[in-house]
Amino acid sequence: MKKDTKDMIGLEIHGYIETKEKLFCSCKNFHDMKQIKPNTNICPVCTGQPGSKPQLPNKSAIDKTLQIGLMLNCKPNLIEDKKPLIFQRKHYSWPDMPTGYQKTISGAYSIPVAEKGKFLGIRITEVHLEEDPAAWNPEKGTVDYNRAGVPLIEIVTEPDFTSAEQVQQWLRQLVLTLSYMKVLNKDAGIKADVNVNIKGVSVRAEIKNVNSITEIVKSIKSELKRHKIDKPKQQETRRWNSKTNKTELMRTKEQAADYRFIPEPDLPAIKITKKRIKEIEKQLPETPQDKLQRIIKKHKIDKTNAEILTQNIDIAELYEEVIKKIDSKFALPWITIEWFGVLNYNKKTMENLEINPDHIIELLELLQKNKITPLKTKEILRKFIPKSYSPKSEAKSEAKITNKKELSKITQKIIKENKKSAEDYKQGQKQALNFLIGKVMQETNKRADYIIVKQVLENELK
Repeated sequence: MKKDTKDMIGLEIHGYIETKEKLFCSCKNFHDMKQIKPNTNICPVCTGQPGSKPQLPNKSAIDKTLQIGLMLNCKPNLIEDKKPLIFQRKHYSWPDMPTGYQKTISGAYSIPVAEKGKFLGIRITEVHLEEDPAAWNPEKGTVDYNRAGVPLIEIVTEPDFTSAEQVQQWLRQLVLTLSYMKVLNKDAGIKADVNVNIKGVSVRAEIKNVNSITEIVKSIKSELKRHKIDKPKQQETRRWNSKTNKTELMRTKEQAADYRFIPEPDLPAIKITKKRIKEIEKQLPETPQDKLQRIIKKHKIDKTNAEILTQNIDIAELYEEVIKKIDSKFALPWITIEWFGVLNYNKKTMENLEINPDHIIELLELLQKNKITPLKTKEILRKFIPKSYSPKSEAKSEAKITNKKELSKITQKIIKENKKSAEDYKQGQKQALNFLIGKVMQETNKRADYIIVKQVLENELK
C-alpha cells in the first residue's frame, strides 16, 4: 500500500520591533547597529554584567507585539482569563549571551503573547516577544553587543505550507501587511527558522536564521530534495549555506528540556487586560488585502493599478488624499507612473521625504486648467525631492504657451537651425517631426503646448 506522503513546511519568523529603546534597558534601538562602532550602544543590563537587573519590559514593544498578533487574527492572552505573560530564561551556551540565557515569552512553561490565529489560510501557532542576542562572529571570535537586548518578535506557523512557492507568496503578503502597521524595522528585514519534513518519509529538520525571502525559498527547495533522497530519521538543526545552496548539520535537534526554561525571577508577570486590547484594536490599520478590494470597488480602478498603489501604505494614502479633489482616473498615472518614477530614480521612499498632498493637488489642478504643460508638470514633480512646495508661484513664470503667432516664430527659428531634419520630414521621415518638436520644447523650457506645436510645425513644413 502506497504511503500518504506530503511536504510539510513551517516557519518561525523573526522581525525587529521598532522602538526608541531596547527591551530591558535604556540603550537606543537604532535602525542599523552596524553603522555605529561595535560595543558602544551598551550598558551593564544588555551586556549581562554581574549584579545588573533588567528594567521593566518596554511597553511599546509589548503593544506592538499585541498589534501584530491581532492583525494575524490571534487571540491575545489576558489576565481576565488568568493567563499572565511571564518571561522565561532560555538557557544555552553560545557566546552571544554572556548571562547564558535569553529572556523570552516562549518555551516549555510559557503563555505566548497571542496564539491560535490564521493569516491567508495558514494557521498561526503563536506570536511571542524576546530579546535579541549579540552579534557573534565565530570566524573572528568577536562579539558585538550593540544589538543585544533589542526587542524581537517571533511569529510561529503550523506546518501548513506544502511548497516553497506558497511560502514565498505568503511571506510577501505578510511583510506587506506588517509594513502597513509600521511596527517593524523595515531596514533590518526578516529572518526565519524553517522547519521541513515529508510526512510518512522523514522527520523534521530546522534550518536556522535564513535571511531574506529569496534564501528562505532556496533553502526549502534544497532541504525537501535532501529529505526525498536521504529520508532522515533524526531531528536536526541545520544552517543554510548560500554559496553551496545546501543545508549543513549544526547539531541534533534540541528539545524544550535542553534549554532548561525557568521563569525570569527579576521580572514581574505582565497583565494584559481587555481594556488595553480594545485600545490597541482601535489603532489597527486597514490590511493591504482589504484596502485593495476597497480601492477597486470605490474608485473603479483596475486590479493591476490598485495592486501597485497598495504595495506601499504611504503611496496608497497619498493617492487617497489627492483624489479628494482630483478625479481618481486623472490622478492615477501621476501617482502610479510619474511619482513612482521620481521615487525610484532618486532611490527614495515616502518616509524619507516631506510631501504635502496639497502640493500635488495644486500641481495637477494647474495641469487640468492648462496653466502648465504635462512636461512642466513632470519637471516640477521631480523638484518635490526631498520636500514638496506650492507650485503656483512657479507656474506663473512657467505658464503654458498657446499663442500660435508666438509659437510660429519659435518653430521657424528651429526649422532654420535644423534644416536637415526639416528636409528629412519632407522626404517622409515622420520621426524627424518628433525631433523638431523636442527642440521647440527645449527652446520654450517645456512651456509650449505640444498639440499646437505639432500643428504649427506641420503647417510650416508643408
